[in-house]
Amino acid sequence: MTDFNRRRFLEKSMFATATALAATASTRVVAAADNAPSSPNEKLGVAILGVRGRGGEHIEQFAKRPNTQILYLVDPDSNVAKRRASQVKELSGHEPKVVQDMREVFDDKTIDVVSVATPNHWHSLASIWAMQAGKDVYCEKPVSHNVSEGRRMVEVARKHQRICQTGTQIRSTEGTNKAMAYLHDGKLGDVTVARGLCYKRRPSIGHQPDKEPPAGVDYNLWLGPAPERAFSGNRFHYNWHWHWDYGNGDLGNQGIHQMDVARWGLNVDNLGEAVMSYGGRFGYEDDGETANTQITMHTYGNRLLIFEVRGLETPDFKGAKVGNVFYGTKGYLVMTDYSSGAAFDLDGKLVEKFDGGGDHFGNFIDCVLSRKQEDLHADILEGHLSSALCHLGNISYRLGQKMSPEDVKAQLSDNPELLDSFTRFSDHLTEDKVNLSETQIQCGPKLAFDAANEKFANNSQADAMLTREYRAPFVVPSASQI
Repeated sequence: MTDFNRRRFLEKSMFATATALAATASTRVVAAADNAPSSPNEKLGVAILGVRGRGGEHIEQFAKRPNTQILYLVDPDSNVAKRRASQVKELSGHEPKVVQDMREVFDDKTIDVVSVATPNHWHSLASIWAMQAGKDVYCEKPVSHNVSEGRRMVEVARKHQRICQTGTQIRSTEGTNKAMAYLHDGKLGDVTVARGLCYKRRPSIGHQPDKEPPAGVDYNLWLGPAPERAFSGNRFHYNWHWHWDYGNGDLGNQGIHQMDVARWGLNVDNLGEAVMSYGGRFGYEDDGETANTQITMHTYGNRLLIFEVRGLETPDFKGAKVGNVFYGTKGYLVMTDYSSGAAFDLDGKLVEKFDGGGDHFGNFIDCVLSRKQEDLHADILEGHLSSALCHLGNISYRLGQKMSPEDVKAQLSDNPELLDSFTRFSDHLTEDKVNLSETQIQCGPKLAFDAANEKFANNSQADAMLTREYRAPFVVPSASQI
């Protein structure tokens, strides 16, 4: 039995075991360069940028810690920020200042830590400005909106000797760390394929007309680096994820977590040799631009990193809807959520389970106090590389052409793993009543990549998409300006 056929056999047998694993699973503030508070009453001053979505978790994490105090909430939507300020007071007994413009915070010497939970298009610039002002940064995933600005974040962090943690919190979970050690110790043999899964139902966002921004919203600040455009509720709170000017689709939303684990499992520290992606926005028509169903493939020599996004109704795959699957010469390993997984031998016999959580924000604060960047669980370099893989996939997709399913399949005919992904992709769409005989799939080119220089190989059109045009004064500095 070939390795590929063995895998297909195993898919029908032992993966149910993995499913069960998913269930287990101001006071004077300290200057950022200080080694530790000089008395038990001193706390790190924190400013949180963006407080509607993930910012709520940031509030809970920093409000509950004895060595941090939230001094500022920053959000262009003052309505949201004011509500959150009341939450902070309830949690900590201290009501923070509320401002709309983050630049007011960077000059305040009482701020040691800036926590970035803005929309994606603000992540890098907000972090860069903060680090240039001498602040340490916790930045949500993806750390960048494009490849170039992620690399700028790494350079700024190193030049200014800042602690910069990426919000890929799986890096801090005990279960995933055990699983990665299992892979890296060779217990699965030679790992040839890593799959990332993002199977999250994403309903239509419908259609909304352009209109005036709501009262209390500074829309110019919200747009920041993005192009000037009229306001729409479908390009604002949360739904910005599905528009290229601000978000990166689910590949760069939920998917960045599992992309990070896939790269981690393969034990690679670069962006690979080539990328290809195909998919589309299927099942409905709405104002969204990004794909809701997408397959992305990165090559590392004879190894593959394959990522699958599904936004329509779908069953799990090998016991996971959001997770990872690794195939090795001695068996396979399934991660079914952020911290739980299991390894199986080639006959489908359970070999080992992995489980256990962690404290990602705690790891960040520990490193802020110790000044040991090397102890970060998700240093900005790791965040840049995994975010950039998502961006490369989206570049191939956006440069793609509409093709019939048969023509897309022909592009993949030389690799059984890629054909397998396409077959399940097609079956998924058919099950969701997408008529493939009348459907065109956007199929991107296979783009060769120069990982050492983080540029495409002789493709100026793709290289142009490694960065963007910035709207002054919200400009991410070039390498020479760092």
